[in-house]
Amino acid sequence: MGGVSVDEAMRRAIELGARGLGTTSPNPVVGCVLLDADGTVVGEGFHAYTGGPHAEIVALAQAGERARGGTAVVTLEPCDHTGRTGPCSHALIRAGIARVVVAVPDPNPVASGGAATLRAAGVRVEFGVRADEAEAGNVAWLTSMRRGWPYLIWKYAATLDGRSAAVDGSSMWITSEAARMDVHALRGTVDAVIAGVGTVLTDDPRLTARNLRDGTLAIRQPLRVVVDSAGRTPADARVRDGAARTWIATVAEVGAGPDGRVDLPALLAELHHRGVRAALLEGGPRLAGAFLAAGLVDRVVGYVAPKLLGGGPAALIDAGVTTIADAIDLELTDVTRVGSDLRITALPRKREA
Repeated sequence: MGGVSVDEAMRRAIELGARGLGTTSPNPVVGCVLLDADGTVVGEGFHAYTGGPHAEIVALAQAGERARGGTAVVTLEPCDHTGRTGPCSHALIRAGIARVVVAVPDPNPVASGGAATLRAAGVRVEFGVRADEAEAGNVAWLTSMRRGWPYLIWKYAATLDGRSAAVDGSSMWITSEAARMDVHALRGTVDAVIAGVGTVLTDDPRLTARNLRDGTLAIRQPLRVVVDSAGRTPADARVRDGAARTWIATVAEVGAGPDGRVDLPALLAELHHRGVRAALLEGGPRLAGAFLAAGLVDRVVGYVAPKLLGGGPAALIDAGVTTIADAIDLELTDVTRVGSDLRITALPRKREA
C-alpha cells in the first residue's frame, strides 16, 4: 500500500473509532492508524469494548517492528494512567514511535497527560487534525467528562400534528416498524434509558434494546431508569423483569428539586457517577418538558409519522415556554426518511445569558 497523508489517516482513525460506539462506555471511542517512516499504513486499531485493549495497543500489535520511527495518528490523546490496561503513552514510546498526531485532547484528569509524557521522551506531538469530526464522533463521552453529567438525547414519536397518542390514549403504533427498529438501535448506543413513572403506569414499557423481528435482546442492555418521585412503580412492572438493570429514582434517594419532584441535575450527576456517559430520555411529555426547561437536553431525535389525530396528548408538555420569544430554538442537523416516517435530529441552541 502506498503512503497516505496524516489527514487521510485521521479520517480512517475516526471511522475505526466509530466501530466501538455502544460497547466501550464508560470509556471513549478511539481509533488509531500507524504509519511507518514512509507514510505507509502498518497498523490499525480501535477500542472495541470496556476492559479490552486500547486502539493504540491493537495497532502496535499489528505493526510490530514496522512502527519504529513512524507516526501514530489517534483520535484522542493517548492515556497516561494504568487502569484495566497500561498507559498507551508508554507503549508508544517503547515501540519507538517518533511522532504522534492527535485530534482531541483527553479532558479526563485521571487519564490525561499522555502528550506531556510523550514529549518528555522526545516524541513529537501535534493536536487538531480533523478535531471537529473526532469531537462529533465522541461527543457523548467528551461532553460527559467535561461537565460531570451524561450527554442526554430526548427521543419522541409523534404524528404530524404533534400528538403522542389519540384522545382515547391509544398510541400503538404511531410510527412504522422501521422507525421502532431504529429506536432500538439508538438504545443500543447509550448507557441508560430514562422514563417517567407516568409512562410506566400507562404503557408498561420494557425499555430494553431488542431486535423487533424476533424479539431477542441485545447483548448489551442500557440501565433502565424510572423517574418516580414517590415510588409508585408497580412490583410487576415490566421494567422490573430482570432483562436489564433497573434503577427506580425517587426523591428519597436523589433529593427534590424546586418543584418537589426528583432533582433532575442531581439525577444526572448520579448517573455519571454510575458510569453513564450517554442517556436516552424516552418519556413522558411532562418529564421531557422539565428536562428541556432546565436546559439539560443535548440532542432531540423526533420520529414524525404521516398521520393526523387532531386531539390527544401532545408529545411535549410544560417546557417553560409561555411566549414565542421564549421558544426553545433548535438547529436541524439531519432529516432522514425511516420507513414511512421522518427522523428529525436537532440540537438545542444555547440561549444568551
